[in-house]
Amino acid sequence: MATGFAPLGSTQMNETDITIAVEDARQPGVAALMAEADGYLQTLYPAQKRHPVDANALAPPGVVFLAARRDGSLLGSVALRPIAPGHAEIKRLFVRETARGCGLGRKLVTALEDEARTRGIDRVSLEVGIRQPQAMELYRSSGYQDCGPFGQYRADPLSLFMTKRLRLDLAIEQSV
Repeated sequence: MATGFAPLGSTQMNETDITIAVEDARQPGVAALMAEADGYLQTLYPAQKRHPVDANALAPPGVVFLAARRDGSLLGSVALRPIAPGHAEIKRLFVRETARGCGLGRKLVTALEDEARTRGIDRVSLEVGIRQPQAMELYRSSGYQDCGPFGQYRADPLSLFMTKRLRLDLAIEQSV
């Protein structure tokens, strides 16, 4: 899947400059991106409220890891982890600061939803910290609605839980 947007401080790019593709989360560069994401979360939440997930946890069978790249450089990523039949969780959506504000987060969410549909997943849920208003707005504007804790999560005053039902017939329409 190719996307087109211009990261901050760059010249306008065409549709082929950014690619979003399924990749192995254990490859070089992903650990550094996860460390960058963890560093960002350290500025927002106390240690006992952060639950880092490393690249190895995003690599088991059934987990989908999408990477956004420009000229081979990793700009952002997101993962989809199954939690029950037909139900999966969005994990570790992160876009490097140099690529923020240009729609890459939305493109990653859309690509992840497309992957979910092709895998027969009809419900996607997520947990996001309440000190991340841009992330909450992205999810809400993408059709996610507040819900209660799911899977292994418990209620937490610093967490917001959201979910979205996907139309699986879109996967059929897109393949025709």
